[in-house]
Amino acid sequence: MKPPRLPVPGKAGLIQRAGHYRTIGRGLLVCVTIALATTFIADHYGGPTLLYALLLGMSLHFLSEEGRCQAGIEFAARSVLRLGVALLGARMTFEQVGALGIGPVLMVVATVACVILAGAVMARMLGLSRELGLLTGGAVGICGASAALALSAVMPRDANTERNTILTVVGVTTLSTLAMVIYPLIAGGLSLANPQAGIFLGATIHDVAQVVGAGYMISEQTGDTSTLVKLVRVAMLVPAVMAFIWLFRASRQVQGGATRVPMLPGFLVGFVVLVVINSLGLIPEAVSEGMSTLSRGCLVTAIAALGIKTSFQKLAVVGWKPVILMVLETLLLLGLVLGVVVLAGLGT
Repeated sequence: MKPPRLPVPGKAGLIQRAGHYRTIGRGLLVCVTIALATTFIADHYGGPTLLYALLLGMSLHFLSEEGRCQAGIEFAARSVLRLGVALLGARMTFEQVGALGIGPVLMVVATVACVILAGAVMARMLGLSRELGLLTGGAVGICGASAALALSAVMPRDANTERNTILTVVGVTTLSTLAMVIYPLIAGGLSLANPQAGIFLGATIHDVAQVVGAGYMISEQTGDTSTLVKLVRVAMLVPAVMAFIWLFRASRQVQGGATRVPMLPGFLVGFVVLVVINSLGLIPEAVSEGMSTLSRGCLVTAIAALGIKTSFQKLAVVGWKPVILMVLETLLLLGLVLGVVVLAGLGT
């Protein structure tokens, strides 16, 4: 007599999980398609990839209100975003930071802190929320759209969270593109030496891609220096995220209603671990470049998802105050860095 056939363990769970992945896949595929299309456009015709992805995503806002794509869009806006931020750690090493010397590092730390704090103060003066001021200040001071996405991931979520993130991404991306064109002219007008110009560009332009473009527009030495300074600013993302976690700890609620200090985010741990591993020389250059490319792809995909979740109508009611806020933060950063580079002779 044959023994009775036992059911396959976990078969129902596997079927349920497959259905969940299929649900996520629809919306995620839309976001990835937008990311690929906008990357192709930016590579062949120029312009900021993140801004293209954001605007194209916003044109497909109706998908966020349609059930079949909602889960995938949400997955891209959160999980894919965190993966992209974590992979940024593969870009830098402690040796790169040490090669700059203590002066530029101290300047970066001081200017980032000043811009974030000033952002909160100026936001209140303009009648905006403190949260928006901190978010825009962090994006302007650290690394543009990437910082905006990382910081918003640990901030309390409310009805305005995604709108504020979109506003910040649009603002810093636009300002960074303008800075890429204007700041090299300022460096030339002030007759800054190549190392000085590199420090100036790396410490003031918001996004990494624009820093690289502006730096190598002047010279190879300027491009190398500006990239290193920019990576130091990217590293400031770690203490900034930790500070935001502590600052907003009382605003984050558990299901039972009791407050708690949130655990260290996994994407932040991944960022630090990758920096350490890369510093030890355990990541081959080809792998590091691949991880950097994957990071960029994840961030573009996440931006597309955030764009889909936001409508032009919601942005229109905000007005010009957030734009004025980001312009003021950008000018403050510009003034602080120029004062140190020119008056203190940093980089000479």
